[in-house]
Amino acid sequence: MSSRGWRSRRRWAPLAGGVLLASCATPRVPAGRPGAAAVWTPANKVGFGTARAETSRVWHTLGARGELTEVYFPTLGTPSVRELYFVVSDGRTFAEREQDATEHDVELVDPRSLTYRQVNTDRSGRYRITKTYVTEPERDALLLDVRFESFTGTPYALYAVYDPSLSNDGMDDTGRSEGGELLASDAKNASALVGQPGFTRTTSGYLGASDGWTDLQKDFTLDGEFAEAPSGNVVQTARVAVDGRETQQATLVLGFGATEAEARRAARDSLERGFEDVARRYAEGWHAYLDALPAAPPSTQVWRATYDVSVMVLAASEDKTYRGAFIASPSMPWAWGTGEIDKPSAAYHLVWSRDLYQIATGLLAAGDRAGAGRALDHLFQVQQKPDGSFPQNADVDGTPRWGSLQLDEVALPLVLAWQLGRDDARTYTEHVRKAADFLLAHGPSTPQERWENQSGYSPATLAAEVAGLVCAADLARRNGDTASAERYESTADAWQRQVEGWTVTHTGPLAPHPYYLRLTKDGAPDHATTYSIGDGGPSAVDQRQVVDPSFLELVRLGVKPAEDPLIAQTLAVVDAQLKVDGPQGAVWRRFSADGYGETREGAPWGLSKPDTGRTIGRGWPLLAGERGEYALLVGQPAGDYLATMARSGNEGLMLPEQVWDLRPPTGQPGYLAGEATFSATPLTWTHAQFVRLAWSIQEGRPVEQPSVVACRYTSVCR
Repeated sequence: MSSRGWRSRRRWAPLAGGVLLASCATPRVPAGRPGAAAVWTPANKVGFGTARAETSRVWHTLGARGELTEVYFPTLGTPSVRELYFVVSDGRTFAEREQDATEHDVELVDPRSLTYRQVNTDRSGRYRITKTYVTEPERDALLLDVRFESFTGTPYALYAVYDPSLSNDGMDDTGRSEGGELLASDAKNASALVGQPGFTRTTSGYLGASDGWTDLQKDFTLDGEFAEAPSGNVVQTARVAVDGRETQQATLVLGFGATEAEARRAARDSLERGFEDVARRYAEGWHAYLDALPAAPPSTQVWRATYDVSVMVLAASEDKTYRGAFIASPSMPWAWGTGEIDKPSAAYHLVWSRDLYQIATGLLAAGDRAGAGRALDHLFQVQQKPDGSFPQNADVDGTPRWGSLQLDEVALPLVLAWQLGRDDARTYTEHVRKAADFLLAHGPSTPQERWENQSGYSPATLAAEVAGLVCAADLARRNGDTASAERYESTADAWQRQVEGWTVTHTGPLAPHPYYLRLTKDGAPDHATTYSIGDGGPSAVDQRQVVDPSFLELVRLGVKPAEDPLIAQTLAVVDAQLKVDGPQGAVWRRFSADGYGETREGAPWGLSKPDTGRTIGRGWPLLAGERGEYALLVGQPAGDYLATMARSGNEGLMLPEQVWDLRPPTGQPGYLAGEATFSATPLTWTHAQFVRLAWSIQEGRPVEQPSVVACRYTSVCR
């Protein structure tokens, strides 16, 4: 029904003198405080966006079920909204959430802008909800253009259900209504939800007890109209002034600020500017960014939209307050989203030195040298004093979060410094030399390798260490520090010669010939040393039974020649153990007995006891990209690997961390082989690898490979 046809549910009590006073039929304070536990939404996002301008500190994500999911403010390390979705009701016989009752489609409105549209069509043929999202370039606000259509001629009620989770904590928000607008706040930040036309009813309650959706399920109308819900897991609901028949168009704005006044001002100012104007300026910002870069390489002719989206996802993953801080993913998969491990949430929206290196090299390949430079600047800002190491990961403001040490994360910034030509005296003295000296003192065995959960001698980490030291030596010579250069090179040479002795087994059970292992605990690859593989895997696996495609870092970084017979022999073993030929092409699992993924029934990954095998890791598209870089080095075409990566993307062209392989629950409804799992999507590392492989195909070689390393060890000098 239209807003004019809505009937007030208030009762009128007579006072002396015949004056009538409105009294609410429901209590002033909603029941159920603090509400159900606050958790984050699934990680398989189909859209991710933000304005290109630094003046807009809002990022939004779209879920696969047709709703707006996490919104980040004021930094990319601070999810502050859980979701916003719509409920449709006829007021008499049904009330249903769009994510439950509709078929969901997502469209990239403009392939050169992160502008997404969700189209949710009722399976019963009664209505359709179309939503287009942009963020205001000049303000902290997100705008939704909403079109609501009734196909039956019947007017329906449309409700917006908004779940704020301000400051990365959904349990301490206060929500209230004022002037037909919904305001929420905690001790640090605030949000304001406003509409045009204005909302006809508003209420705030507690999740699972007195929120709008809980209310609507009872009799299909919004009975509660609570003016305020003090500190708890607050959910706010507004009736939108459209009925799908006479009125179909509305604009909703989510404004943010340090205070309610700031949030309301941002929302109102954006609403006054209007959706069309904001959307135009939003798109222009992304167009200008792409126009300033070299045109996409011919290798992406078929996958041009995926290439452009990948470049934009990399750029969008940078924080706007702490420049150069690029996060791993705007998502919280599995146990990371429920608070089982991190609370407040962290992990994927932290800055990891390894991921940041991958992102920076992707930006560098795309021509965004300034972005890559900011990434290196950020790495140097978080570099630990006085020892010169780098934290395992850190908040976007540079505060270290987890406490482990991973030596590839110490080495790769040295490679990036060389790639960017950072040979000035200050960079060398304060950063490069300190990190290189740290490697000499703490390598070659690493406390944690590339995949985070094992210590030992890792071919991948050794490749990074050797490449980092050689790059540091070149920068040392440019600064006249010959003595340090010689120390770095002599150590690098010794480690390069010893890689096989530390990590190649001659007695392993997987092949009759030698092959590289994922790692050795003791530097003795022919010993049957055992270790617990983690994530529910074997508690005592023979190190000779575990292989990993990551040994290809040796050739990608120029530490070993691609034609080395050991490389080819190990590839055969890796393919037999880890390769998955899915409908989108070949992908690889990370390593033998990997347990980092969903259960066989598709339930989320979580901490589990050794030997249970409860969870299993699946195929990683980025490993297909790394295989493509190897193919180029041995003179083979790599276009199929690029295609595999592109085909792993979803409707919004978001590239995932993992895809369903040929193991359960693959084949069941909703679990199609080659499609993204519920892992982190988009994963910025995957997008960076796609961009880098595209340019590597164009150049006929891995563009990331440091020539100073390859020239020293493979005689390939450019």
